[in-house]
Amino acid sequence: MHGDGNGLPSSEPVPDPSGTSRPPGGPWSASLARAREAVAASPWHFARVLGSGTMSVELYRPQAVDPQTPHEQDELYVVVAGSGIFFRDGERMPFGAGDVIFVPAGMEHRFESFTGDFETWVIFYGPPGGE
Repeated sequence: MHGDGNGLPSSEPVPDPSGTSRPPGGPWSASLARAREAVAASPWHFARVLGSGTMSVELYRPQAVDPQTPHEQDELYVVVAGSGIFFRDGERMPFGAGDVIFVPAGMEHRFESFTGDFETWVIFYGPPGGE
C-alpha cells in the first residue's frame, strides 16, 4: 500500500485508466515497484504490502534456498518473475512467470531450483486451518 506507514510511501499520482490521476494508493492497491523496494530493505526476503480482514499480500523473493514452513492460512502464489520447481505435499512441478499456485493451510511446500530473478506475490487468506 502507498502512504499507509508500512514503509511504502508515495507522493506521485497514480494513472487512472480513464486518463486522469488519483491520489497514490489506498487500502486497495499495491505497487510492484514499491514492494520490491520494501523487500530489498527487509532481512527476511519478503514484505507485506496490503491487507484487509484475514487477507494479506506479500512480495516474496527468497535467495538461493526457500526456508519456509507450512502456514496457518490458505495461500496463493502469483509468480511475477523467474522459474523453478515447486514442491507441494510430496509432489514437484515446474513453475514460471504468470503461474498461480494454491497451497492449503498446513501443507508442506517450498520453491526449489529457482532462478536468481524469482519473485512471487503471496496472498494469505481465510481462518487459521484453512477454509
